[in-house]
Amino acid sequence: MVDSRHEKRIHIVQNLYATSFQKDQKIKLPHKNLQSVTDQILLNIVSIDEHIKRHAPKYPLDKIARTDLSILRLAVYELTIAKKEPTKVIINEAVELAKELGNERSYAFVNAVLGSIVKEIQ
Repeated sequence: MVDSRHEKRIHIVQNLYATSFQKDQKIKLPHKNLQSVTDQILLNIVSIDEHIKRHAPKYPLDKIARTDLSILRLAVYELTIAKKEPTKVIINEAVELAKELGNERSYAFVNAVLGSIVKEIQ
């Protein structure tokens, strides 16, 4: 059985992925009950993306796979803004999401970027 928190994260990543195709338009998100978390991430997208840019300098945001970027955005939000879960839990969840939803190298990329961000914020 899948942990309900893990399932929520999957749905938030799906929402973020969906919004990445529709820049300035309101779209119907597949998971409305997670709209508020998605909205909070989108409200803080500039600062979240700055963390990602700084810690993945070889990869411009538009070159990062949208799935990986959505996972990173959620994890950076959880690490720097929400701060409700322990750091290890956030990183582990992001790596698991990357293994499930990304390509065969996604989890290593996500882990490296988040590891670098954690070093900076601690």
